Formats: sequence, structure tokens, C-alpha cells
Amino acid sequence: MLFQSISKNSVILAVFAIVTSGLVAFTSSSTETLRAEAKQRALEKALNQIVHADQYSNDLLANRISISDPLLGLNKPKDGYLAWKDGQPYAAILPAIAPEGYGGAIEMIIGIHYDGTLAGVRIVPPHSETPGLGDKVDIKKSPWVLGFNGRSLGNPKDKGWKVKKDGGDFDQFTGATITPRAVVKGIHRALQYFEQNKTSLFSNAIPIPRSTDNGH
Repeated sequence: MLFQSISKNSVILAVFAIVTSGLVAFTSSSTETLRAEAKQRALEKALNQIVHADQYSNDLLANRISISDPLLGLNKPKDGYLAWKDGQPYAAILPAIAPEGYGGAIEMIIGIHYDGTLAGVRIVPPHSETPGLGDKVDIKKSPWVLGFNGRSLGNPKDKGWKVKKDGGDFDQFTGATITPRAVVKGIHRALQYFEQNKTSLFSNAIPIPRSTDNGH
């Protein structure tokens, strides 16, 4: 009788453990899925701030490429994205790192139209720039990065790709020159990279059409 009771309790405990493990695994999997979906939505929102969804016709997230190049400040691969409009190359959104920010390396995404003009720049959080000073590179703190829209390697010429304190065309911040200097340099180098590589970037990829239910 005692043996039967112990066996019964053991079976109950085993079943409980299996069910509990299953629930934990399911909850963990569901949480990871929700996080991945939220991250993808946030990424798509950031990309569409640079190149708006109405301006391209492919699935931008599906046309992901892996990029690593010293001109972009990258010592390991990061994701970039290619946009086509009606089958023609339209723009690339490149990852880049400005390693010389006041608070450390500054991660950016830089959109460049196929003609070489800047579509937009965004600083990727988190960053370690000083609140009220260097953090003005963040669009949430200041519209400073919008001043790069429409710029190119010829606008300004090479000497102009500096902050005004160094004789260039771009504003620095009061009390903070190091961070904007690093960002300007990083964007200039990204434009140089694109000029050198745009043909191969697009010729080695095929535009992937948007699905009808991806929210566009």
C-alpha cells in the first residue's frame, strides 16, 4: 500500500514537472517571439525614417546584406539594407561606427541614395554621449542630424566635411566638439565607401518583392 502511494505520488510529480517545464518553455518561446517581432518593427520604423516606405518598392528588411569595411568603422559584419524603386537601385542604408565620440564609439545607420546624396542619418541607441551636450547627435534630442540630408561627396567638397571649428561646413555643439566631429567624419567615410562599392552592392543582390500582408 505504501509502495503504491509512493509510486502514485512519483507519477503525479513527474507529470507536474513535465507540464511545468512545457509551460516555461512555451512562455519563454512566446516571449522571445514577441521580442523579435518588436525589434523588427522598431528596426523597420527607424529605416523608414530615413527612406520612407513610399519611396521604394521592394521588401527592405528582406533585402538585408552583411557589410564589414574599415571605411565604415566596422571590424565585424553588420546588417545593411538595399532599396529598389520599380526594379532600379534607389538607396542603401549602411551601418557605420564613428569610433572617436566623446563617450566612445557611436553607432549609426546612414541612408544614401544611388546618386550619392544622403537620404538621412540616425544614431543607434544606446550611446554614451553626455546629456545636454554630445547627445544632441540623437534625433530625439536635437534635429542636428537632419542637416546632412541631401549632402554628398561634392556638397560640400572634401575640405567642408568638418565641423565649423575645424574650418568645415557643419555646426558643432556649444561645449561639445568631439562628438559632432566624429559623426561628420563617419558620415563622410560612409559616402566614400558607397561611391566605391555601390555598383557591386546592388549587382550582387536581387530585389525581393513586398508581400501583400507585411503592413506596407
